[in-house]
Amino acid sequence: MDTHPPLRSGDIVFVTARNPLYRRMVRASGAKASHVGIVFEDPKAGWVVAESALPVDRYRPLDKFLSRSEDDWFVVRRLKQELSTAEVVALRKICDARVGKWHHPGFKYEARRNSRSKFVYEVYREALGIDVGSVETFSELLRRNPQESPAFWKLWSLGRIPSQRKTITPVRQLQAERLRTVWHSGSPGSA
Repeated sequence: MDTHPPLRSGDIVFVTARNPLYRRMVRASGAKASHVGIVFEDPKAGWVVAESALPVDRYRPLDKFLSRSEDDWFVVRRLKQELSTAEVVALRKICDARVGKWHHPGFKYEARRNSRSKFVYEVYREALGIDVGSVETFSELLRRNPQESPAFWKLWSLGRIPSQRKTITPVRQLQAERLRTVWHSGSPGSA
Protein backbone atom coordinates (compact mmCIF):
# COMPACT_ATOMS: atom_id res chain seq x y z
CA MET A 1 0.00 0.00 0.00
CA ASP A 2 1.81 3.07 -1.14
CA THR A 3 -1.04 5.53 -0.93
CA HIS A 4 -3.73 6.03 1.62
CA PRO A 5 -6.95 7.99 1.40
CA PRO A 6 -7.31 10.83 3.85
CA LEU A 7 -7.10 8.72 7.00
CA ARG A 8 -7.63 10.23 10.42
CA SER A 9 -6.35 9.07 13.75
CA GLY A 10 -9.15 7.17 15.46
CA ASP A 11 -10.45 5.55 12.27
CA ILE A 12 -11.39 1.89 12.69
CA VAL A 13 -10.03 -0.62 10.17
CA PHE A 14 -11.49 -4.07 9.47
CA VAL A 15 -9.73 -6.94 7.66
CA THR A 16 -10.38 -10.60 6.97
CA ALA A 17 -7.50 -12.80 8.10
CA ARG A 18 -6.05 -15.51 5.85
CA ASN A 19 -5.79 -17.89 8.79
CA PRO A 20 -8.13 -20.91 8.29
CA LEU A 21 -9.45 -20.60 11.84
CA TYR A 22 -10.48 -16.98 11.27
CA ARG A 23 -11.93 -17.81 7.85
CA ARG A 24 -14.17 -20.26 9.64
CA MET A 25 -15.05 -17.65 12.26
CA VAL A 26 -16.06 -15.27 9.47
CA ARG A 27 -18.51 -17.82 8.11
CA ALA A 28 -19.86 -18.57 11.58
CA SER A 29 -20.41 -14.90 12.41
CA GLY A 30 -21.97 -14.02 9.06
CA ALA A 31 -19.74 -11.32 7.56
CA LYS A 32 -16.32 -10.88 6.02
CA ALA A 33 -14.58 -8.96 8.84
CA SER A 34 -12.55 -11.11 11.23
CA HIS A 35 -10.17 -8.57 12.77
CA VAL A 36 -10.33 -4.91 13.72
CA GLY A 37 -8.01 -2.18 14.98
CA ILE A 38 -7.73 1.57 15.50
CA VAL A 39 -5.60 3.69 13.15
CA PHE A 40 -3.25 6.42 14.41
CA GLU A 41 -0.76 8.66 12.68
CA ASP A 42 2.48 8.33 14.61
CA PRO A 43 5.16 11.03 14.15
CA LYS A 44 7.94 8.42 14.09
CA ALA A 45 6.31 5.32 12.62
CA GLY A 46 3.76 6.79 10.19
CA TRP A 47 0.30 5.15 10.14
CA VAL A 48 -0.06 2.38 12.73
CA VAL A 49 -2.91 0.19 13.94
CA ALA A 50 -3.57 -0.54 17.61
CA GLU A 51 -4.78 -4.12 17.77
CA SER A 52 -5.36 -7.04 20.07
CA ALA A 53 -3.21 -9.88 18.80
CA LEU A 54 -1.58 -13.09 19.97
CA PRO A 55 0.24 -13.13 22.23
CA VAL A 56 -0.07 -9.46 23.29
CA ASP A 57 -1.84 -6.28 22.19
CA ARG A 58 0.37 -4.07 20.01
CA TYR A 59 0.81 -1.40 17.37
CA ARG A 60 1.43 -2.68 13.85
CA PRO A 61 2.30 -0.60 10.77
CA LEU A 62 -0.87 -0.03 8.75
CA ASP A 63 0.62 -1.52 5.59
CA LYS A 64 1.47 -4.76 7.44
CA PHE A 65 -1.96 -4.88 9.07
CA LEU A 66 -3.68 -4.51 5.67
CA SER A 67 -1.33 -6.93 3.88
CA ARG A 68 -2.53 -9.76 6.13
CA SER A 69 -6.06 -9.48 4.77
CA GLU A 70 -7.38 -12.07 2.36
CA ASP A 71 -8.23 -10.85 -1.17
CA ASP A 72 -6.88 -7.38 -0.22
CA TRP A 73 -10.22 -6.81 1.48
CA PHE A 74 -10.52 -4.15 4.13
CA VAL A 75 -12.88 -1.43 5.27
CA VAL A 76 -12.01 1.79 7.10
CA ARG A 77 -14.89 3.30 9.06
CA ARG A 78 -15.09 6.51 11.07
CA LEU A 79 -17.44 7.98 13.63
CA LYS A 80 -20.06 10.15 11.95
CA GLN A 81 -19.22 12.90 14.45
CA GLU A 82 -15.75 14.40 14.02
CA LEU A 83 -13.23 13.57 16.73
CA SER A 84 -11.59 16.49 18.48
CA THR A 85 -7.85 16.54 19.10
CA ALA A 86 -8.54 15.83 22.79
CA GLU A 87 -10.64 12.78 21.87
CA VAL A 88 -7.89 11.39 19.62
CA VAL A 89 -5.38 11.91 22.43
CA ALA A 90 -7.71 10.07 24.82
CA LEU A 91 -8.05 7.12 22.40
CA ARG A 92 -4.28 6.93 21.94
CA LYS A 93 -3.66 7.12 25.68
CA ILE A 94 -5.99 4.16 26.34
CA CYS A 95 -4.38 2.17 23.50
CA ASP A 96 -0.91 2.93 24.87
CA ALA A 97 -2.00 1.61 28.28
CA ARG A 98 -3.29 -1.64 26.74
CA VAL A 99 -0.36 -2.38 24.43
CA GLY A 100 1.71 -5.25 25.82
CA LYS A 101 -1.21 -6.86 27.66
CA TRP A 102 -2.01 -10.52 27.05
CA HIS A 103 -4.63 -11.45 24.47
CA HIS A 104 -7.59 -13.75 25.27
CA PRO A 105 -8.58 -16.11 22.41
CA GLY A 106 -11.93 -17.21 23.87
CA PHE A 107 -14.42 -14.67 22.49
CA LYS A 108 -15.36 -13.95 26.09
CA TYR A 109 -16.34 -10.34 26.65
CA GLU A 110 -16.14 -10.63 30.44
CA ALA A 111 -12.56 -11.99 30.40
CA ARG A 112 -9.99 -9.71 32.04
CA ARG A 113 -7.78 -9.82 28.97
CA ASN A 114 -8.63 -8.34 25.57
CA SER A 115 -9.84 -10.26 22.57
CA ARG A 116 -9.66 -9.01 19.00
CA SER A 117 -12.92 -7.05 18.90
CA LYS A 118 -13.16 -6.28 22.59
CA PHE A 119 -10.00 -4.16 22.32
CA VAL A 120 -11.58 -1.59 19.97
CA TYR A 121 -14.93 -1.67 21.76
CA GLU A 122 -13.37 -1.09 25.19
CA VAL A 123 -10.95 1.61 24.02
CA TYR A 124 -13.76 3.68 22.50
CA ARG A 125 -15.95 3.09 25.52
CA GLU A 126 -13.27 4.00 28.06
CA ALA A 127 -11.85 7.00 26.18
CA LEU A 128 -15.04 8.52 24.77
CA GLY A 129 -18.00 6.77 26.40
CA ILE A 130 -19.08 5.51 22.96
CA ASP A 131 -20.14 1.96 22.11
CA VAL A 132 -18.87 0.95 18.69
CA GLY A 133 -20.98 -2.09 17.95
CA SER A 134 -22.91 -4.14 20.45
CA VAL A 135 -22.24 -6.98 22.84
CA GLU A 136 -24.32 -10.09 22.21
CA THR A 137 -24.61 -13.62 23.58
CA PHE A 138 -23.65 -16.65 21.55
CA SER A 139 -27.36 -17.50 21.34
CA GLU A 140 -28.01 -14.13 19.70
CA LEU A 141 -25.04 -14.59 17.35
CA LEU A 142 -26.33 -18.00 16.23
CA ARG A 143 -29.89 -16.69 15.76
CA ARG A 144 -28.54 -13.85 13.62
CA ASN A 145 -26.82 -16.36 11.32
CA PRO A 146 -29.17 -19.39 11.24
CA GLN A 147 -27.89 -20.75 7.91
CA GLU A 148 -24.52 -21.51 9.49
CA SER A 149 -23.98 -24.71 11.43
CA PRO A 150 -23.00 -24.18 15.08
CA ALA A 151 -20.30 -26.87 14.66
CA PHE A 152 -17.45 -24.31 14.61
CA TRP A 153 -18.51 -22.80 17.93
CA LYS A 154 -18.98 -26.28 19.46
CA LEU A 155 -15.48 -27.23 18.41
CA TRP A 156 -14.03 -23.90 19.61
CA SER A 157 -15.69 -24.30 23.02
CA LEU A 158 -14.74 -27.98 23.38
CA GLY A 159 -18.15 -29.49 22.74
CA ARG A 160 -20.64 -27.17 24.38
CA ILE A 161 -21.54 -23.72 23.08
CA PRO A 162 -21.62 -21.26 25.96
CA SER A 163 -24.98 -19.86 24.82
CA GLN A 164 -25.15 -17.09 27.43
CA ARG A 165 -21.49 -16.06 27.11
CA LYS A 166 -21.27 -12.45 25.99
CA THR A 167 -19.05 -11.54 23.08
CA ILE A 168 -18.33 -8.69 20.71
CA THR A 169 -17.50 -9.54 17.09
CA PRO A 170 -15.95 -7.50 14.27
CA VAL A 171 -19.25 -7.99 12.44
CA ARG A 172 -21.23 -6.09 15.09
CA GLN A 173 -18.63 -3.32 15.00
CA LEU A 174 -18.54 -3.18 11.20
CA GLN A 175 -22.33 -2.76 11.20
CA ALA A 176 -22.33 -0.06 13.91
CA GLU A 177 -24.69 2.77 12.97
CA ARG A 178 -22.40 5.34 14.62
CA LEU A 179 -19.82 4.71 11.88
CA ARG A 180 -19.57 5.60 8.21
CA THR A 181 -17.33 3.94 5.62
CA VAL A 182 -14.49 6.13 4.31
CA TRP A 183 -12.44 3.53 2.44
CA HIS A 184 -13.13 0.05 1.10
CA SER A 185 -10.83 -2.17 -0.92
CA GLY A 186 -10.67 -5.68 -2.35
CA SER A 187 -13.38 -8.07 -3.41
CA PRO A 188 -16.73 -6.74 -2.23
CA GLY A 189 -17.93 -9.89 -0.48
CA SER A 190 -20.23 -9.40 2.44
CA ALA A 191 -19.29 -6.40 4.54
